Amino acid sequence: MEEFLKLLKKIKPNVDFTKEQALVDDGLLESLDIISIISEVAEVYGVLIPSDEIIPDNFNSAEAMYELIEDFKEN
Repeated sequence: MEEFLKLLKKIKPNVDFTKEQALVDDGLLESLDIISIISEVAEVYGVLIPSDEIIPDNFNSAEAMYELIEDFKEN
């Protein structure tokens, strides 16, 4: 999780990903930020997030995003 938080900070340095629970709902993450996160996740973790999983609930917190990555990680 620590490595993932560093990845998020690189994309959006002014957001405290350890505390925020409504990143999308509060407008802290916009569509281009989410695209950047998805791209970095694919590059760093080798995880392709299906388009039907790109919903606000999956991106409202670092924990939700990390759980999504874990669900789609190749074994």
